[in-house]
Amino acid sequence: MQLAIAAGVTALVTGLFLAPLGAQLDDQAMRRALAIAQTTAAESRLDDALEGSRPARNGPVQNEAERIRRATGAEYVVIMDVRGVRWSHTDPDEIGRRVSTDPSGVLAGHEVMQIDEGTLGRSARGKVPLRDEKGGIVGAVSVGIAYESVQERLLSTVPQLLAYAGGALAVGALAAYLVARRLQRRTHGLAFSDISALLTEREAMLHGIREGFIALDERGRIRLLNDEAQRLLDLRAEDTGRPLEDALPPGRTAEVLAGRVRGADLLAVSGQRVLVVNRMPTDDGGAVVTLRDRTELERLGRELDGTRGLIDALRAQDHEHANRLHTLLGLLELGLHEEAAEFVTQAVGVHRATAEQVTERVRDPLVASLLVGKATVATERGVSLSMSAGSRLPDRVVDPHSLVTVLGNLVDNALDATAGRPGARVEVEILAEGRTAVVRVRDNGPGVPEPRRAEIFTEGWTTKEPPAHGRRGIGLALVRRLAERYGGAAEVGECPGGGAVFTVTLPDALSDALSDDPPEQPSGVPGTVDGAVAGARHSEGGETAGPGGCVADGRRPGDAPGGAR
Repeated sequence: MQLAIAAGVTALVTGLFLAPLGAQLDDQAMRRALAIAQTTAAESRLDDALEGSRPARNGPVQNEAERIRRATGAEYVVIMDVRGVRWSHTDPDEIGRRVSTDPSGVLAGHEVMQIDEGTLGRSARGKVPLRDEKGGIVGAVSVGIAYESVQERLLSTVPQLLAYAGGALAVGALAAYLVARRLQRRTHGLAFSDISALLTEREAMLHGIREGFIALDERGRIRLLNDEAQRLLDLRAEDTGRPLEDALPPGRTAEVLAGRVRGADLLAVSGQRVLVVNRMPTDDGGAVVTLRDRTELERLGRELDGTRGLIDALRAQDHEHANRLHTLLGLLELGLHEEAAEFVTQAVGVHRATAEQVTERVRDPLVASLLVGKATVATERGVSLSMSAGSRLPDRVVDPHSLVTVLGNLVDNALDATAGRPGARVEVEILAEGRTAVVRVRDNGPGVPEPRRAEIFTEGWTTKEPPAHGRRGIGLALVRRLAERYGGAAEVGECPGGGAVFTVTLPDALSDALSDDPPEQPSGVPGTVDGAVAGARHSEGGETAGPGGCVADGRRPGDAPGGAR
């Protein structure tokens, strides 16, 4: 197509050049004939010869006309009188005859230029009146230039013109070839019909899938935005072409989409939606960003975690209540009725106080249920699980599932480290600092040696025997991965006097909306919070918080202060 366009343009330009060239050559020939005629008419001897002689083959007029014709190279020089009778001609037999064309115009005093047919064929003619000394018209001079000479000049110009046109066409063909090659490379050899079909399919696919899709150019401007991305990020189709920073409010979501936060499956929060973001750079310096809505998945995960927590709590409480009933039955059989009443009153009162303490400090129902369940499990394993007095968590957690995952893994790790030790104690602290949630879990276990603190969050690293049905070493790695997705960090340190303290910071884990409504209480499971009570009153040795807010050392004399977890 490009070659055809180049050839057509070249032919058109050549034709447009040749069309006026013929007219210009005709005009030049006629002006040359007119100039010769004017020069001939200026000869003073001609008017005298016309008045003092007769037309003859060897007359003075014929001789002068032939001299001028041979000198100028004209085809003919014809001199006529006022009657239109020839006095000179290239063919002597024509002398004395009237001219073949109408001489009225020139005999009336007008100069004439024309292309005309005469006795000598087609020629470019110039005619001027012949005047005497007084200015009267005594005849006329007609000079002809052979039209074949005009055609020869035109034809002699055509090869040169065609050479230039051919050169221009060759340059156009080379440019068309180079453009076609570049276009094929840029389109990966696809034809225009294939590109059109792919574009149609892409539009249908991008606007039909349930994942958000954003394409960015090298300057960070949005060049493609599908319907799901508009819904998830509250954008409009008019935002296409705008810089990403102008279309989105400042925050972690904009940082992740712009590529300033790197990683796979990064978590971002847009309004009340929890998004999983992946960013893939493109060859032209831009990027393609995909968004997945995890809001529904998180809701299902919460329900599943709640069910698992209730199952663990029921299993542990079943064992605990059986022990209490056995104790109560023994007191009654021994006839110690007052001691039995005091035992029941003390248990119920402590349980109720502890349940109120948990619900006052932790307003999110999923996190509160997790703590209650873990406390019950801790009691069964002989560990006292309690909350610090400064813990406060409002009911505005954006992604409770992630917080439950972090807290559950840290508590499980602390329980594994302290289980079986005398005076085992674990303390949980949850703080809300603006939109940032800070989780600290302290224990009085063997602690983490400083050389191993950099390895403890590595996936697969563990000191425990792997179970037959699975693998270990993923809990703390998952904690660090979740913290990094939020833009936070996970750290481990040592409490004064021994033990470990794990600190996890989760920026943007809390929403700006405040809620003063009390959290929903678990229902349908009698005594769900009893585990927290049992955990709080386990180890009657009276462990207290040690210096620096860490739990006091519960080790026996001679125990090693360090050791792998």
